[in-house]
Amino acid sequence: MLQPQRLRQVPEQFSWIDQALVQRHLIDRCDARAAALYLFLVTVADAQGLSYYGSASLMQRLHLSREELDAARQQLIALDLLAYQAPLYQVLAIAGTTAARRPTPTSSTSTSPTATSRAGDAGGPVSLAQLLEQLEHRRGRL
Repeated sequence: MLQPQRLRQVPEQFSWIDQALVQRHLIDRCDARAAALYLFLVTVADAQGLSYYGSASLMQRLHLSREELDAARQQLIALDLLAYQAPLYQVLAIAGTTAARRPTPTSSTSTSPTATSRAGDAGGPVSLAQLLEQLEHRRGRL
């Protein structure tokens, strides 16, 4: 039975999975392991599509061997859905699609140095220094 009182909302921490994944038949070109990896990374990534999950955690969570994880990652990279530079994964915008720009965080919503450094770059390029700062900040929260 449909539940109109439970209409899905775009969560603050990320967004929907892009419909272009289906409309452009990209999902048809993924095996189940690659699709599972993509879903997991989309779910855990931050607003820039970045995830810091390590191989051991991904293998355990997705029940994959090292070879299966490597193959799944390579499929997603070949489809231009994912970028990877250890230890960072980046879920990429699907080429040729546009996304609504999100409002940038303000000092009233967050006062962390990481949030402040991202505020001016919302949706734009991020320096390696900023990525490393984010990584250290996340490790401090774990």
